[in-house]
Amino acid sequence: MKAAILALFVAVPAQAQAPLPEFATCLDIENARFERALRRDVAAGVAAFEAGDVTGAEYCGTVGIVRCDRSAAPYDCQHALAAEQDALANAVRALLPAPEGDPLYQALWALARDVSAGPDCAGQNEAFTAWCAAREANRRLMSVVLAWQSARYLGRVPPATEAGWADAPPPRRPVARPLAGRD
Repeated sequence: MKAAILALFVAVPAQAQAPLPEFATCLDIENARFERALRRDVAAGVAAFEAGDVTGAEYCGTVGIVRCDRSAAPYDCQHALAAEQDALANAVRALLPAPEGDPLYQALWALARDVSAGPDCAGQNEAFTAWCAAREANRRLMSVVLAWQSARYLGRVPPATEAGWADAPPPRRPVARPLAGRD
């Protein structure tokens, strides 16, 4: 009996996990979601800035960390991810217009220019230091993305794809539908 059960597990191929998107691709997808939400809110006449949400940027940073964990050199990968996120945050920050008028945008603009109070990741082992560097870079990027979203809502900046810091997301593969009458 045990042999039959073992043979069943061996005979059934392991289901492959869908590959995680690269950080930049993931962020492109999240920017497209934001643009859809912004168009929806503007079309619905929403008076407040409700489309702004940086959970997508946070998710993409986490996906990047997981991709690094699965790579052959996770620490080097996470340090490279941190550098990629900081470079993107700097590029987006440079595109943000100076604040004027809207108090929320003024606060977000200032937040996007935050400066660390010190080495947040110092004194830890190599694994934690690599993870921490990537995570802290993601936090800095999240501040900048939220400021960008606010400026976008106010009509002060173009979509990220027009500004050049994001690409259109890759097309989604259609999901097959079951044939009618088949169970």
